Amino acid sequence: MLYKMLPLEGIRVIDLGRVWAGPLASRILADFGAEVIKIETITGRGDFTNLEAVVPEDFPGKYGGTKPWNRSGVFNDLNRNKKSLTLDLSNPSAKELFKKLVVLSDIVIENYSPRVMFNFGLNYDVLKSVKKDIIMLSMPAYGMKGPYSEFPGFGNTIESVGGITNFTGYAGAEPHLPGMITGDVISALQGVSAVMIAIRHRRLTGKGQCIDLSQAEAQTSIIGTQIIAYQMNMKETQRIGNSNPDMAPHGCYRCKGEDKWVAIAVASESEWESLCQAMDNPEWAKENRFSCIKQRQTHWRELDKYISSWTSNMEHMDVMKRLQSLGVPCGALLNGRELLDNEHLNSNGFFVEIPHKEAGIHKYAGSPLRLSATPPQYYLPAPLMGEHNQIILSGLLGLSESEIEEFSRSGAFGIEPKF
Repeated sequence: MLYKMLPLEGIRVIDLGRVWAGPLASRILADFGAEVIKIETITGRGDFTNLEAVVPEDFPGKYGGTKPWNRSGVFNDLNRNKKSLTLDLSNPSAKELFKKLVVLSDIVIENYSPRVMFNFGLNYDVLKSVKKDIIMLSMPAYGMKGPYSEFPGFGNTIESVGGITNFTGYAGAEPHLPGMITGDVISALQGVSAVMIAIRHRRLTGKGQCIDLSQAEAQTSIIGTQIIAYQMNMKETQRIGNSNPDMAPHGCYRCKGEDKWVAIAVASESEWESLCQAMDNPEWAKENRFSCIKQRQTHWRELDKYISSWTSNMEHMDVMKRLQSLGVPCGALLNGRELLDNEHLNSNGFFVEIPHKEAGIHKYAGSPLRLSATPPQYYLPAPLMGEHNQIILSGLLGLSESEIEEFSRSGAFGIEPKF
């Protein structure tokens, strides 16, 4: 039950998403009231986050118990506010149940390669024949068409083809994969935007549509400045590590303690003067080689050594607060424990405690989208596999007990994976 009316209440989403991009897109919709039914399979690879890619540290107490697929931290984080229905879509009976569900739904989200839904016989043209105004968000790695369209992809490979990884790394050195897979997040956010546009279009015209969202193109779309720069001067943008072409100093600086750091970004002379003030105006800061941003960029190695010698004697939170009090952009690098204990995040109620039947009570990152009239709500923990089979099949689809039993015998659904 929702505590209050939310803007997407009354919208039903069928979530076929796997790993991160698809599940995150549907979770954002669920946080604002959409009824999201996650379709899980009991055969094959499943969602990956709950069947294959889970390491012991992702489990409460570092073990998975007798049903590890219900205890994955990654899965439970990405699938709150959803219901679970298991359907083996290679099973003819399950396909028919899926089509019945489409008739009663508004949106289908999937991030398979294009051939998967086609091979299931559940591509957009088929679903449109079942429900003419259905909205389908397809998020394959490289889009529905083109020479790469059938290539499989994960976040780091998609970011690479999309152009992101080329800029990640130190000057004159090899590229580095980003420490966090941002490609899925970028794609999920753009997917949510596209879905909301399609909902608006349907309200105006009564027509649904297929959304073809290439995750690789989603990455390329945010590096437009580098593409324009190449066209203008025929030079490739170089990797620059922690530096910035418009700021100096700009980087990460070691602080007191084990693996403690701050990031400092100085964009103006007034900020530089404030930084010097915070460091008690050392004599070296008055040297000509540090007299302007251009000079500081040229001599950044020496500059960074001086700043690090100052920060290394201080706690990272103290450095941040001291510099921020003087108007210098600075941020302490926070690890997992520090994020959970962070005064700012907790004062804003960012983390939410969600009880789970098998994983227990844990804090999860809430939504950063705080709408004043319709804030997000967290009303359901991530579902157990097949937890809502009975409710959906009987209550929503209207199947009798004998029909459900027959479908179960056919292997159309279940509550545990078959490895």
